[in-house]
Amino acid sequence: MQVNVDQDRCCGSGQCVMTVPSVFDQSEDDGLVLLRPGGAERAARADLELAAGLCPTGAITVHTDRGPGDADGADPAGA
Repeated sequence: MQVNVDQDRCCGSGQCVMTVPSVFDQSEDDGLVLLRPGGAERAARADLELAAGLCPTGAITVHTDRGPGDADGADPAGA
């Protein structure tokens, strides 16, 4: 699982930090979101998606690393 933050879109509301403090932090300088190293690998997908959904500016995106034969049955190669 990969989490990305767009600090240009972040408004510093802190919803992500309150939702998943093991993954998100805020800069003491400007209050913008920071990712804690290694936090996303240990967090539950549902918690990360909730944090992304609560972000008022949509600055957080969650990507699932999926390959052929994963649970959704989709074949990215289209075969």
